[in-house]
Amino acid sequence: MKKVLRLTELDCAHCAQKMEDGIRALPGVQSATVNFFSQRLTLEADDEAFDQVLRQAAKVIRRIEPGCRVEG
Repeated sequence: MKKVLRLTELDCAHCAQKMEDGIRALPGVQSATVNFFSQRLTLEADDEAFDQVLRQAAKVIRRIEPGCRVEG
């Protein structure tokens, strides 16, 4: 499954790269791209684990930039 999600309060391009790297390392993730300029996360993960992967990705995002949120 592939979804494009909006990120709010993403203030740092370097943090966006760190988020992308952290999300890509999660089990079940096929691909992940964080676009700083459009404030979007494109996430592709196994269908059966997508919701769990999304929750884990949100944790990675908050750990790197605490004010940033994923809007679905």
